[in-house]
Amino acid sequence: MPPEEAHSGAALHWRALEALYASAPVNRLFRSTLSITGEGTSRIAFDVDEGCFHAAGAAHGTIYFKMLDDAAFYAANTLVSDRFLLTTSFNLHFTKPVKQGRLVAEGRWVSGRRRVLVAEAHLVDEEGEEVGRGTGTFMRSHIPLSGLPGYKIPTG
Repeated sequence: MPPEEAHSGAALHWRALEALYASAPVNRLFRSTLSITGEGTSRIAFDVDEGCFHAAGAAHGTIYFKMLDDAAFYAANTLVSDRFLLTTSFNLHFTKPVKQGRLVAEGRWVSGRRRVLVAEAHLVDEEGEEVGRGTGTFMRSHIPLSGLPGYKIPTG
């Protein structure tokens, strides 16, 4: 990001969204990192190990859903600076099992800006192969972002 954009209102909102993601208690179970890469885009990285496996020895579908939903959600929430969004539906496609390594989910806003937003995400493995994809619908809630303890606008 160019230095002149680093302190813009949008960039400060994006850093606050990253802080909000990091503060979520569920991310103690799913240790992952969110990066907002621009308006309407996000990236989440997660390392798969045997602690994520189902009984047949590959990553459980909850990993796919969590990563894809979060990536799409945060891509959409880059466009909404006053309210927390809620996932109202999410369509998920599994394309390949994952046994270990780093997964990256990349989210992208597709449409909508007022009450309902649509975003998609794809999940790739270390070889760059797609292992899953999904599309979600997100609705503005009545929850102000500014009232959430993890949503912290950086200062300085």
